[in-house]
Amino acid sequence: MLRQFGSCGAVLLALLCATPAQSSVVVVLNSRDATVSLIDQDTFKEIDTFSVGKEPHHLMATPDNKSLIVASATGDQLIFLDPVTGRIQRSIKDIADPYQIGFSPDQKWFVANALRLDRVDIYHYDGRDMKLAKRIALPKLPSHMAFTADSSTVFITQQGSDQISAIDLATQAVKWTMPVGKLPAGIALTPDGQYLLVGIMGSDYVEVIDWRKQKTVKRIKAGAGTHNFQSMNDGRHMFVSNRVSNSINIIDMIKLENVGTINVPGGPDCMELTADGKTLWATLRWIKKVAVIDVASRKVIKLIPVGRSPHGVYFVNHAVP
Repeated sequence: MLRQFGSCGAVLLALLCATPAQSSVVVVLNSRDATVSLIDQDTFKEIDTFSVGKEPHHLMATPDNKSLIVASATGDQLIFLDPVTGRIQRSIKDIADPYQIGFSPDQKWFVANALRLDRVDIYHYDGRDMKLAKRIALPKLPSHMAFTADSSTVFITQQGSDQISAIDLATQAVKWTMPVGKLPAGIALTPDGQYLLVGIMGSDYVEVIDWRKQKTVKRIKAGAGTHNFQSMNDGRHMFVSNRVSNSINIIDMIKLENVGTINVPGGPDCMELTADGKTLWATLRWIKKVAVIDVASRKVIKLIPVGRSPHGVYFVNHAVP
């Protein structure tokens, strides 16, 4: 079993505990500053900033929604926050290079993509702790992931080899690997589970893949630096961020078409949508800000200063696909 360590020093705890409880805290990871910014969702004001370990890139809630896990990639640890207040709860060390993380839908597996180590680590999950099941070497730079609804398979994009792989979770074996476009990043399944959508960051499109046949069936034109996905929570549409063209597109997952564009400055990356579907938040990697976007008008309504290279973003009242 992996060792668990105290969540933070006395000084940091005192600072965090002084922060008033918030029901609308936005958590933003500043990857180059190794910090977290806490923002009041209603006032758009920063509440606090604190350290969380080197290169925090991605984050996600635990299946019970009692904790928010921050993956500290070069810090080789997972840091658990209270998802409501943003306060540190605990940390787990000896998780090597957790760049991107994910839980299988059945909550039995925890997967960590070790981007700089060229491997995927699969852990058994018991509701609190992770026990390593297997480390799987992949060609180069495993990046993002997506799970099938039945938790049988996890798909991994590999930015360094321009491929995606399918891994069987029960056996922890690679089932297949296929080539895709240059620098594949974000990956998602269509609601019917038929197709994989892959953001081709080295170009300007979403690659649509029939994963059962391991065949590309379409390329949906997006913007330069097509990167990451966020469901619109309507069973049909998906946002996709374009880091180079400074835009976010809306993809119709039934028609497999680009049906809208939102202009967003500064390299939009990760996104989070409010539960009512009205407001989209996006981290802006190049300009140290977070954008707040009105979905109906497709306009940026607020730019909020944060730390360097903001990446992951989360708040409790988010849309759940």
